[in-house]
Amino acid sequence: MSQVWIQNYNPLGNAALSTAVAAIPVCLLFYLLAVRKTIAWRAAVYAFLAAIGLAIAVFGMPPVMVGGAVAHGVLYGIVRIAWTLVAAVFVYDLTVESGHFEIIKESIGAITPDRRLQVLLIALAFGALLEGAGGGGAPVAVCGAMMIGLGFKPFDAAVLCLIANTAPVAWGGVGNPIRTLAAVTNLPEADLSAMTGRILPWTAMILPFWLVRTQVKTREMFQVWPGLAACGLSFAIIQFFWSNYVDAALVDIMGGIGTIVLLTLFFKLWQPKHVWRYPGEKPAFEPKKRPFREVLHAWSPFLLLSALVLVWGYPPVTRTLDVVTWKAPVPGLHQAVVRTPPVVASNYAETAVFDFAWLSAVGTGIFVAGLISGPLLGLSFGRTLKVFVRTFYRMRLSLIAIVAMLGLGFVTRYSGMDAVLGLAMANTGVLFPIFGTMIGWLGVALTGTDAGSNALFGSLQVITANRLGLDPVLMAAANTAGGVMGKMIGAQSIVVACTATNQIGKEGDLFRAVIRHSIPLALIIGLIVMAYAYLFPGVVPHNHRFW
Repeated sequence: MSQVWIQNYNPLGNAALSTAVAAIPVCLLFYLLAVRKTIAWRAAVYAFLAAIGLAIAVFGMPPVMVGGAVAHGVLYGIVRIAWTLVAAVFVYDLTVESGHFEIIKESIGAITPDRRLQVLLIALAFGALLEGAGGGGAPVAVCGAMMIGLGFKPFDAAVLCLIANTAPVAWGGVGNPIRTLAAVTNLPEADLSAMTGRILPWTAMILPFWLVRTQVKTREMFQVWPGLAACGLSFAIIQFFWSNYVDAALVDIMGGIGTIVLLTLFFKLWQPKHVWRYPGEKPAFEPKKRPFREVLHAWSPFLLLSALVLVWGYPPVTRTLDVVTWKAPVPGLHQAVVRTPPVVASNYAETAVFDFAWLSAVGTGIFVAGLISGPLLGLSFGRTLKVFVRTFYRMRLSLIAIVAMLGLGFVTRYSGMDAVLGLAMANTGVLFPIFGTMIGWLGVALTGTDAGSNALFGSLQVITANRLGLDPVLMAAANTAGGVMGKMIGAQSIVVACTATNQIGKEGDLFRAVIRHSIPLALIIGLIVMAYAYLFPGVVPHNHRFW
């Protein structure tokens, strides 16, 4: 029988000191990125190594368990995150290699030549579709690359895509964060989806204004307020309706598709008086009139990508593909790490299973889309594979950063460092709705995924809510809602954005640019949660049913 190790949430005998030590890896990561401007893969590796050292030396985690956590995180990072990112950029590179991206650019320009409105169509609406279909960095990678191809400044494209990839995150990957939250809290999925769908639409309505104000001055933002309002209302209404009355799986996909269609129709009826483009840009071109079939052909890789990711995420298909997978308990780690109250209601042995489900991974669906798209766009199969090799080589250092970040997240989770940080923020009494929201924000900043944050802190939210007399459904939903605003500052997201926009080496600059948006947006969500907790508690759903 394997050794059992009980997590210690106060290893130094002083809560403040233990919390400070637990925060060292994430603080080191932020310091290296934001202050020292260290290249991302080095910063991630240094923080990863710091977490390993603290887990062993301070938290007393046996080295064999730390090794298991590292192996578990690295494999997960390769299969679930890095593979998805490479495949997504591969699809984009194929459109560039074949020359069809020019047609895609022209089709967007035909809807509107205004850069402010193009942000809504690509970064927000199309990005939401990709987030719902698979996430894993694809929305930022694909949309960032598309925007640069259209003429956006690379750094601006990275910032805008990171900010836009927030509102849809709670239902990303065909609703995976909500499913994860339901699993760790034992609360009904319908309640959690509905509550989250009553928090985030408020921010979805202001996000188009926030995005464009990041891009231009206030006066220039208000010049296109009808388009911003149309975008925010379209996305928010679809998000609320689908999350409350249909299901938790297709919220983003339907929100993205619906918003694109509605904006296309709206922009046929309304266009701004003055077209805004970057200073020094060439005058707006008159888009060439192309047959619908030709435009559809150019867009086919992205449409195929979305369709195959959706198919890959359909449970019967996933189960079929999982027949050829390898799963095994992580030696020395599976059910050997025990979480204790107050982090969980009663002692809980953490599971740890190697899951090399390569065939059913979303990245494989995207890769298959690429293999089909190359010949579909006129490239030979050999040339298609050469594009993939070139894509992989270009991204090699970024992949190291991603794998190191996942390793860091898994070490902090199994060592209990994440719980120490969560407990520190939970001692806030009446202000817990705000701080609970920030726990979710911190979780995504650490792990890079909303599902990961929900797995880390979902049960803690419920336990603390019950202790403080708050509604556990509300606070569980606050974790996933607050987490969406941590997405833009997660090291994985920063790396993905820099890689996709060819801004490698500017990770620190990008982090500083987006954190000033991340924190206030998270606090806005916290205030919405506060309002539901103390002013409108009757809005919180219980025993909710989808249609």
